[in-house]
Amino acid sequence: MSHIESENNGAVRRITINRPEKKNALTAEMYEDLSDALEKAESAPEVRVMLLHGAGEAFTAGNDLVDFLQKPWKGQDLPPAVRFIRAVVDAKKPIVAAVHGATVGIGTTILLHCDLVYAAENTKFLMPFINLGIVPEAGSTVLLPLLVGHQRAAELLMLGVPFTAQRAYELGLVNAVVAQGELLTTAASAAQKLAAKPPVALRACKELLKRTYKAEVDRAIQEEVTVISGRLDSPESREALNAFAEKREPDFTKFW
Repeated sequence: MSHIESENNGAVRRITINRPEKKNALTAEMYEDLSDALEKAESAPEVRVMLLHGAGEAFTAGNDLVDFLQKPWKGQDLPPAVRFIRAVVDAKKPIVAAVHGATVGIGTTILLHCDLVYAAENTKFLMPFINLGIVPEAGSTVLLPLLVGHQRAAELLMLGVPFTAQRAYELGLVNAVVAQGELLTTAASAAQKLAAKPPVALRACKELLKRTYKAEVDRAIQEEVTVISGRLDSPESREALNAFAEKREPDFTKFW
């Protein structure tokens, strides 16, 4: 059974991550299905805008770490998570995101590539890459410092501190913070407004907005993938992931 659902509302393609029992944690199969959904929407002439959100109590808890351990990136030409990142990065049509609850890892970094982002008041953002012995992805090592400055990016990425929807708004990561009950209505309304715009002009505007830093983002994504693929075999990462599986605190004191 696919945990990714798609439906049209006029010219808006709504793509839903639907694995609520696991807080929408993403498996390799789900990444492939998300990529398929985005690529199909991108090529469908009746679709002008995509709306991405999660069912249940969370947007996404990030990678399903058990699945992540079983399907390492090393040796794969295009890991499923990277295919999903590229599908979002390369989309010519606008993408609107509606996030709530747990918005972890790639659930946060992918928002840097969305065109409009709305967050419910209960959204909890977290980018715990360093805690897992790896590095951030989705070009976030370039885009986040551009958005918030080096020190704030270091706080979010290196300390891996959680932050609220209001903090995300203050940092410029989201367009607005709304009540949980108004989240989808607000995001869908914005998506419908975009869908009513001249489509060719809208896509041209999106391309121009991203053109200045596109090459640097593409470079960063590739370098991040290379580092992550290598680090997943590192003693630090194995300690972090094993500690998670064993429900204990990791011990990094033996590494230097």
